[in-house]
Amino acid sequence: MTTSGTNPQDGPSWTTAWELLLPAAGAPARGRGRALQSALRESVRSGRLAAGTRLPSSRELAADLGVSRGLVTEAYEQLTAEGYLRSDRGAGTWVGDAARAGARAARDLAPRASGARVDFRPGTPDLSLFPRAAWAASHKSVLARLPHRALGYPDPRGLPELRTALASLLVRRRGVVADPERLLVCSGVAQAMTLLGFVLHGHRLRTIGVEDPGSPQHGPLLAAAGLGETPLPLDDDGLAMEPLHRSGVRAVVTTPAHQFPSGIAYSAQRRTELLDWARSVDGLVVEDDYDGDFRYDRAPVGALQGLDPERVAYSGSVSKSLAPGLRLGWLLVPERLADEVVERKRTMDLGNPSLDQALLADFIDGGGYDRQLRRCQRAYRERRDALVGALDEHFPGTEVSGIAAGLHAIARLPGRFGPEPRFLESAQRAGIALRALAEHGTARYADSAVRLVLGYAHLTPSDIARGIGLLARETQGGGPAAH
Repeated sequence: MTTSGTNPQDGPSWTTAWELLLPAAGAPARGRGRALQSALRESVRSGRLAAGTRLPSSRELAADLGVSRGLVTEAYEQLTAEGYLRSDRGAGTWVGDAARAGARAARDLAPRASGARVDFRPGTPDLSLFPRAAWAASHKSVLARLPHRALGYPDPRGLPELRTALASLLVRRRGVVADPERLLVCSGVAQAMTLLGFVLHGHRLRTIGVEDPGSPQHGPLLAAAGLGETPLPLDDDGLAMEPLHRSGVRAVVTTPAHQFPSGIAYSAQRRTELLDWARSVDGLVVEDDYDGDFRYDRAPVGALQGLDPERVAYSGSVSKSLAPGLRLGWLLVPERLADEVVERKRTMDLGNPSLDQALLADFIDGGGYDRQLRRCQRAYRERRDALVGALDEHFPGTEVSGIAAGLHAIARLPGRFGPEPRFLESAQRAGIALRALAEHGTARYADSAVRLVLGYAHLTPSDIARGIGLLARETQGGGPAAH
């Protein structure tokens, strides 16, 4: 390497530049200039060439690398224009201080498995049931026939074929009043809640009622739209009406088909009373139908929206039936709010991906979605039965409350298995992940019973039996015989 005329202080920097850029000099001739620029840019960005480092002259570096001086000059000029280098007339070229070292690898902030031996926390479907072969067939079919224009910006409400398919599905399975013109395809119930929150905020609402106990997801989503939450207690029939009337709210989020987490279904009388309240205050009921298709002892109760589509905004998704990672859901809104919700969706993201929408429409129209629901219903019914049986065996006297539906159950273990804090600590030692009912609301209970929200859909029957057995051995010092 050339060293004549070099300031001793610059030797190490010159050597560093030569070592970092030498591989780029061996690139094919046509791409050598771009390779040299890329290598120099990355060396500055990563910090391997630190800010303030003096680089050799273009003539000297070209000689060291065995490339033309023009390639080095062009690289210096390009990176000087981008701000990675600075050049002082008569004083040489230096690494600038504008660039900052970037992360070497992208982090994954997706929710992680707990690492527990058995995880009974609720909310997760069995992702191994995702119909890969049928989904791939629909994907291939859709790609083959999708017109080029369909790959442009979509209607922010969603592709007409998907809105039509969803309207037909929801009328047939959930008893809703589904006009495709008032149906919006969105990124799951989470986006549906946020869209409604922004629109309600624009109507001067500042607080919204939520069920207590209820879903922990609703509050943060509504807060993102500037709405505070007012917790409202439940009774055996659903949302308690007297506290609702006293609260002064004009909108409330509910899960009437299968309340989360209590597992009750709103009674017919309570549904009527709730709609009467909405009419009396010129208000809105937001219905989160998160798992309404999964009822195991009878046909599912129809959606509340079907009783008064002008007072109920209805939302749902494929997160429990297919996979949450698809980020596909829907929102049916009263006519008076439709234009505002659509405009908010337009400014938020210009609509969901066209290909994903066309794929789901094909999957529904071809009968694949109904087959998937039947498959999930069989699996989840079996797993709920396994959970009830295991609790009965290892924790005699346990009450499993709520309807036989959904992906979770409420278990009330007798007081002799408590107190609850000690029970939960023992479960943690055994590597069993649990969630207490108390984590979902403000209600407190006078007795010493242990109340748990147990998810089962993502566990096999054998995993359920093993997990409850491990829980019994750890918390009872040897199993049910200890009591």
